[in-house]
Amino acid sequence: MGSYSFFADRPIDQYKKSDVGFSVAVILMLGFGLFTLYFCSQNYAARIFDDSFYFFRRQFICVLVGLLGFLILALMPLKTVRKFLPIITVFTLVICILTFVPGLSVEKNGARRWIKMPMNFTLQSSEVVKFTIIIYLANYFDKQMNISVKENRNVLNAVLVMLLFITLVLLQKDFSTSIFLFVFCCIFFWACGMKIRWIWFIGFLASLAFAYFLLSEEYRIERIISFLNPNERLDSGNYQSMAAKRAISAGGFWGAGIGSKLVQSNRIPEVQADYIFASWAEAMGFGGVICYFAMLGFFAWRGLKIALECKNRFAAFGAFGFISMIIFQTLINCGVVCGALPSTGIPLPFFSLGGSSIIITLCMCGFVVNASRCDSEDNDDIYDEYVELESIDGVESYE
Repeated sequence: MGSYSFFADRPIDQYKKSDVGFSVAVILMLGFGLFTLYFCSQNYAARIFDDSFYFFRRQFICVLVGLLGFLILALMPLKTVRKFLPIITVFTLVICILTFVPGLSVEKNGARRWIKMPMNFTLQSSEVVKFTIIIYLANYFDKQMNISVKENRNVLNAVLVMLLFITLVLLQKDFSTSIFLFVFCCIFFWACGMKIRWIWFIGFLASLAFAYFLLSEEYRIERIISFLNPNERLDSGNYQSMAAKRAISAGGFWGAGIGSKLVQSNRIPEVQADYIFASWAEAMGFGGVICYFAMLGFFAWRGLKIALECKNRFAAFGAFGFISMIIFQTLINCGVVCGALPSTGIPLPFFSLGGSSIIITLCMCGFVVNASRCDSEDNDDIYDEYVELESIDGVESYE
């Protein structure tokens, strides 16, 4: 009976080591994120659930799932990833539609964005969309780049898929994420070298749609008014924002300390979610904030370096998209916490409580690690040729 190996053998000269610096950056961000989640949520968890580890435990379970996804995407051949792309796209489309099915979805504050999962966990479909839309566009752009005549390149299918997913997210009443995805995808089109003459027309139609959805919900209008008048509505619309600012100010330069009670952060509703950065700032102070952005800068540098040096175009596009999305999302969240942007539901990667977010973030990082090992544009073809020669001639090496 023949032996089976999940990853077939390759000649030694086909291997390339993963980027250790990026892996270290991921571990640092993940470790500090879990640490911050625990010390900022322990008092609230103990008061509500009589268990100071409640939020930490649930997040840790999702981290384990995310690490599994990280390893799979870091080790799986990119050719296999591309083969699974249709399945990934259909799966994402299905779970987006399932959020509209009562009984299968979870409704919170009038919005249906989550699907019920075992053990009282939920899956947020918009987080899965973030992963799928980037890897789909990376694959599509790579194929279009293979067309030598630029006039024959077509981005219509990519635009339609992008608008389909964004529309589904918008209909889930996830207004902030839909705008985030639209703006980021337009930037991604431009960064990948696609012609965006159509963007003005699409942007005009999208602006009308977003304006309609903005004006159709009273709480969205109140968020804009509160943002434009930060010294008013301190007991309602601006309460969370002002509480976050007080927490950041209370941290001073050295911070209140990890072991102390974070008085100001405890006054922020659901601080363990979108406003967790305020808790970090209060505990660690200005020095801690500098350290955080230093870690983020190191993460961005290693990730973008991988994307820019990768010779496999699909891997390069995907790595660039994933790293840019994580950084873009981080800056938006920090801007909201500091009061520079209106309140949104954009979580802080690696830090905010949210199983779907941390799982997808780790899967993105796994893909980037995979891209760091790509040393040839046509490495898949070389590998296929090697396997074919080995099966026919019984050779043990390929030169």
